[in-house]
Amino acid sequence: MARGRLRIYLGAAPGVGKTYAMLQEGQRLRAQGADVVVGLVEPHGRRLTAALAEGLETIPRHTLVHRGTAFTEMDLDAVLARRPGIALVDELAHTNVPGSRHTKRWQDVDALLDAGIDVVTTLNIQHLESLNDVVRQITGVVQHETLPDEVARRADQIELVDLLPETLRRRLVHGDVYPQDRVESALTHYFRLGNLTALRELALLWLADRVEEGLQRYRAEHGITAPWETRERIMVGLTGGPEGETLIRRAARITARTPGSELLALHVVPGDGLAQPAPGALAGQRGLVESLGGSYHQTTGEDVPAALLRFAEAENVTQIVLGASRRGRLSLLLRAGVGQRTIHGSGPIDVHIVTHEQVGGTVFPRLPRRPSRGTGPVRLWSALIGAALLLPLLTLVLTALRDRVGLPGALLGYMLVVVSTALVGGVCPALATAIASGVLADYYFTAPPHSLKVTHPIDIVALAVFVAAGWLVGAAAGAAAHRTHQARRAASEARALSRLAVAMTRGQDLPALLEQVRENFALTSVSLLEREPGRGTEPRWYVLASTGERPPELPYDADVEAPVDDRLTLAARGRGLSADDQRILAACATQIGIAHTHGRLTRHAAETDTLAAAEHTRASLLLTASHDLRAPLRTAGEALQRLHPLPPEQTRHLATARSAVHRAAQLVTDLEDLSRLHIGALDLYLRPTDPDEALTATLDDLGTGGHTLALRLPEELPYVLADAALLTRVLTVLGADALRHSPPDAPPTLTAEARPGHLTLRLTDGTGSGPTGARTNSLSFRLSRDLAEAMGGTLEPTTTGGTFSVTLTLPTAAPRPGTAVDHSDLGSPP
Repeated sequence: MARGRLRIYLGAAPGVGKTYAMLQEGQRLRAQGADVVVGLVEPHGRRLTAALAEGLETIPRHTLVHRGTAFTEMDLDAVLARRPGIALVDELAHTNVPGSRHTKRWQDVDALLDAGIDVVTTLNIQHLESLNDVVRQITGVVQHETLPDEVARRADQIELVDLLPETLRRRLVHGDVYPQDRVESALTHYFRLGNLTALRELALLWLADRVEEGLQRYRAEHGITAPWETRERIMVGLTGGPEGETLIRRAARITARTPGSELLALHVVPGDGLAQPAPGALAGQRGLVESLGGSYHQTTGEDVPAALLRFAEAENVTQIVLGASRRGRLSLLLRAGVGQRTIHGSGPIDVHIVTHEQVGGTVFPRLPRRPSRGTGPVRLWSALIGAALLLPLLTLVLTALRDRVGLPGALLGYMLVVVSTALVGGVCPALATAIASGVLADYYFTAPPHSLKVTHPIDIVALAVFVAAGWLVGAAAGAAAHRTHQARRAASEARALSRLAVAMTRGQDLPALLEQVRENFALTSVSLLEREPGRGTEPRWYVLASTGERPPELPYDADVEAPVDDRLTLAARGRGLSADDQRILAACATQIGIAHTHGRLTRHAAETDTLAAAEHTRASLLLTASHDLRAPLRTAGEALQRLHPLPPEQTRHLATARSAVHRAAQLVTDLEDLSRLHIGALDLYLRPTDPDEALTATLDDLGTGGHTLALRLPEELPYVLADAALLTRVLTVLGADALRHSPPDAPPTLTAEARPGHLTLRLTDGTGSGPTGARTNSLSFRLSRDLAEAMGGTLEPTTTGGTFSVTLTLPTAAPRPGTAVDHSDLGSPP
């Protein structure tokens, strides 16, 4: 089944007309023959909005009772059963009443979309999670109902319902938004002109970013690489050199002259796909970029101009700012600089070359500042080609000076070529160069000349030593280059992992961490996926966080995958990675998995602390209230005791009043004990307790009356680990409740069963038990249950065939000493 489409009407504040626009769209679609129903609409007393809903089929709401108050919510099951083509659901960020199927309304909407139902809904900008702190700073109001940005981003269509702040305030004054008694307070607080202007700007900017995301997605899907100058994006290329600050400020001035433009900074790391150790200057330049309102990025690439242009095309950059080359003139003659090569391939992108104090002016090239990255095919062939060019040229020079240099001088000259070849290409090119040099020296500089024959044995020794020395030098140079490459590789890996670890310690969210991984490995997009547990052979995956264009939603859609554990995996699209890069990506994935787990535990701990604090506060307030009520109830009881004698017609009313006061006093006592228990102020003395003694005390507390409590007990009951007084109280409360709900001819029955490690006491009502919901929600039952749990036991209610029973389970202590007593068929008047 195809998933339904989601359309959101977005507004900057309440009252701009989102619900009205949603109903207008519903009426339009209904007129066109679409199957439209109203899942839930909140008119908030606005007559025009309510009138617009007339004529649309409305699904009746579902009523829920929470803390004694009735609330209505959207009946999700009824909408799913109706299966309309389009459902209108108001207030996407709403929090459902406890007891609903889902906690949030957007989860209900998600269920409708999964069922193939299109949904039209509304949303205010202040409810977006990413803007929660900004809205609080602007308005001073904390929004408790928030919506994850990812839910809004997944919408197929977002339409802005815009209204001038002055117009909205006029609507407020005319009573079109709130009742008249709330207008003055709203105008002077939340609906101030500055607040509404700022909220409107937030809505426009957020929606503009979503439009930009859609544009980038369209360009990527259609393979459009040429920049579309819908917005000026100025990118500055940074090398980490001292000219960086000059380039950043120049690019910032260009950005400032173009309203709505964006500043980006890019550092290209030549290497093997990992960030190189960033110098302190690069860190400072990053801070400067961010202080000027720009964003810093980092990517990798052997060809710096190609990497610059690839990033510029991906980000729709319109202008590039580069520094003039610091290389010498001879180097520039041999090979064009980064700026010239970037200009050559930039196409419609403007490239600014900025001069600075570090511009190269010497004839000879500067020595490379980075050590060799090791040998490879390019360096191997470069060394061989260089040797093939230098050896003939050197031979021509040496043969012209044959009479002056002789064989020793020639071997020294050839040794220089061998060493140079070894430094570039390693041992194999060096050995080949040494052998070729030996042959040339033998042919031109040993007797007889122009022949490979050697007349003097000393010349043979000299040539052999020369070839061996060339091989040793090549081996040493190759090993040094390889170790240098490994050291740089290890340092790069450590740098990449440490940057990720630092970002984690600074509390950056998952998208920021994934963006860092994407830039480090020059990937197109990265996603952190989580598999839903308990699924069959075709697991369902959820995107926890993502970054980049068209991030993968399934591991099978990715070009690169790095599993974290059996549920989490890091999936990426882009270039293929080497085995070393795959290993480092797996390490980064592990760190991100740790960050995700830590964040989840932190959120859970925060929620637990909040709930615990709220529970502690509530218990403290209840304890204070019970103290305040105890004295008036005692006074009322004493006053009723003194009211005697009374006329016979008033005696019954007096007894009723005394009973009510006594019951109220008992409720206050239960409330006080429950509060003490929740805040940890109720003393518990757990020790081996004889259940027979607790049952005997319970029968005494129940007193005399006209009912019977039947006991069905085994011959021997084990000791239980409990507080004797609290156990007696629990049994007394349960017994009194059972007697109150049992008819005289069907007394409640108490049975016991000893099992390994615990004792079960089950109290069953007689036939004709009343409603069980009120009984299990009563204060006395809740106190009994909490006391049982505090003693390490459980108290569970069950209803079978109309008969209500409660089961008390307690842990057993050491085996009880002494003999057994037969308690079967023991009856006692209550």
